[in-house]
Amino acid sequence: MNYDSTLEYLYARLPMFHRIGAAAYKADLTNTILLCNALGNPESKFRSIHIAGTNGKGSTSHALAAIFQHIGYKTGLYTSPHLVDFRERIRINGQMIPKQNVVDFIKTHRDLIEIINPSFFEATVGMAFDYFAKEKVDIAIIETGLGGRLDSTNIINPLMSVITNISFDHTDLLGDTLQKIASEKAGIIKPGTPVVIGETHPETADIFIQKALKNQSEIYFADTNPNYFNTEISTDLLGEYQQKNMITVMQVIEVLKTKGFDISNFEVARALQNIKGLTGLRGRWEILGNKPFVVCDTGHNLAGLGVAMHELSKVKYNKLFIVFGVVKEKETSAIWSLLPQNATYFFCTPAIPRGRNDQDLCAEANQNGVNGKAYGSVINAFNQALKMAEPDDAIFIGGSTFVVADYLTSVTEI
Repeated sequence: MNYDSTLEYLYARLPMFHRIGAAAYKADLTNTILLCNALGNPESKFRSIHIAGTNGKGSTSHALAAIFQHIGYKTGLYTSPHLVDFRERIRINGQMIPKQNVVDFIKTHRDLIEIINPSFFEATVGMAFDYFAKEKVDIAIIETGLGGRLDSTNIINPLMSVITNISFDHTDLLGDTLQKIASEKAGIIKPGTPVVIGETHPETADIFIQKALKNQSEIYFADTNPNYFNTEISTDLLGEYQQKNMITVMQVIEVLKTKGFDISNFEVARALQNIKGLTGLRGRWEILGNKPFVVCDTGHNLAGLGVAMHELSKVKYNKLFIVFGVVKEKETSAIWSLLPQNATYFFCTPAIPRGRNDQDLCAEANQNGVNGKAYGSVINAFNQALKMAEPDDAIFIGGSTFVVADYLTSVTEI
């Protein structure tokens, strides 16, 4: 097997949530436990920090990885989904897992995989943990894929748990109330392990408090820390919403210092100025061009799109063009009121089986006062927008992580 055939095997053989949705979701840790047991429990061989949340967990994970990497720790980072290259999911010190390691893992453990029949995500978690253990990382930042309690990553016993925030997403799998979603996310809180909550919400705070009390775990609400009131934390991640993530990060570092970590505020500040350079993070309010202004953002649920639209409202432009697509299961009824009606929309279908047909999306949008046309693929929609745009106009690319992924995969420069 070479790298390409290995990826074909992974994508074709194993159920993959980001391609087919709920049918690939296995609400059970059994497969991950069996796989990691067979691998010698690699997750027990390195220290880790576990991060869940509806929005912001990717930025928070990358920021923490940048800090540890900058101060000299050999730092693993596991995130999902990827945008361009599968290997983005598994990094050490910002470098993606080598292609040969991916090939060797599948080649060595193919028989085991076919016996256990894990999902794509479960197999990838096993690969990441095995790689981090063999490379002897000092610490790994582990981002959940979906939920928390039954997420495949939840077999680790971390130094700290982090829950960035709670809002509506994947309600078909996690629950249709904030309390139900919070209960699933709270499942990463471990006995005697500190937990940081990024954003306090009156409907969910008590769920986290009760879970922490039951586990005798210290709990910290980052946004109530007086050290960060009216304080702007400098970072290379653009967008006002990143301040919430940075406050969460600072609270995590503050707690780790009480646990014996020697981390200077000066070095933290330097690391936060170079998160993208250190870790390779992309797709979070990423500016891709200036004449016209072109930006993409992976915010895809109601809260995520809301903050992206807030950022977009601060951009100065003559005309606004929006390249927009979603996945089939996305509840769109509440989205239309968030989107600016003074824009021209270029609807598209993300290139995955879950991608919602652009014609159907366009018809629903037009009925709700969001006007535009359907253009098929993401890159075709973008090219049409670019053809119409003048230098003083703006183009926003988003609606789904996979819209951003398709664009970044297709275009290297404008």
